Amino acid sequence: MEDESPINPPLDSSTFVPPSVISEHLLSGESYAYYTPCPNKITPQNNSLSTHDTAESTPCVLGVDEAGRGPVLGPMVYGAFYLPLDLHHSLLTEQHSFDDSKVLTPAVRANLMHLLNTPGDSLFESCGYAVKVLSARDISSGMMRSPTAVYNLNAQAMDATVEIIRGVVEDRGVDVREVYIDTIGNPATYQQKLERIFPSLKITVAKKADSLYPCVSAASVAAKVTRDVALEIMYEAVLRAEQSLGPALETWGSGYPSDSKCVGWLRRTMDPVFGWGNECRFSWGTAKEMLEMKGGARVDWPAEEDEGAPRLDDFLLSSGGKSTNKDGLRDWYGHRQAEIL
Repeated sequence: MEDESPINPPLDSSTFVPPSVISEHLLSGESYAYYTPCPNKITPQNNSLSTHDTAESTPCVLGVDEAGRGPVLGPMVYGAFYLPLDLHHSLLTEQHSFDDSKVLTPAVRANLMHLLNTPGDSLFESCGYAVKVLSARDISSGMMRSPTAVYNLNAQAMDATVEIIRGVVEDRGVDVREVYIDTIGNPATYQQKLERIFPSLKITVAKKADSLYPCVSAASVAAKVTRDVALEIMYEAVLRAEQSLGPALETWGSGYPSDSKCVGWLRRTMDPVFGWGNECRFSWGTAKEMLEMKGGARVDWPAEEDEGAPRLDDFLLSSGGKSTNKDGLRDWYGHRQAEIL
């Protein structure tokens, strides 16, 4: 079960904002990826620097985990964490006591993330990480397609996992030998798909991998801290907008549908036509029910009087051609990424 601890009150000057949190993308509803520079203690493959021309690459281990799969508010974040194989347990477990992010306090998680981004610290010098931040807008865009074109959450999660592994291994040349991943769905099926994409890697997909493998624990910390700070920044933006209209409303709590504060905030702030902003996953049942059953305004598109005149959705479809699908306007919202598998 995911950690549902509330992230309010908003940021203060003492809060560490990691470089993986990019405010302009978050507030505009954009998904994005972030990669740290390759650590000093890791020699990548095919390094072009003359001082390392004859050096062998550093064998590494990489872990992948996510944060924010279940909330109705905020992004879902996938994290990858890598370091030299010979430091896997000694550095992460013995020296820094990494564990599944859900069993660590927010202060401990924040401190580990701060050390990971502090030059001179052993974590910074030996470890790298990457995140893929999937915005609430893009998650909903894929899930609310027509049944034949739906881009479900598992497919989005798989593509995010593949993207950050590929970004570390292929684009940055890190010599990853072993990969450990916390599962989504059936571990065997998930592992087989990834082995077909990365045949040279030794891949292990397991339930509770964030408690079994230190690199996955570290990936869970990177993903969790990135998501928590991202959600705080988004909340601050919403709070400023609320204050400009009048007294601030109650906080939105943890962002999970099971949180009464979150549900209450959604109910009080829902616009009858537009719903909410980029912070909300419109495809979640909680949001859809409020829009459809709790007073949301119904919008009917008028029929074209001139049958020969172009339809409104003709101008919106990315193909530029005339759609014969009655759901064309709805399907235009968002753009499904090309399938990797």
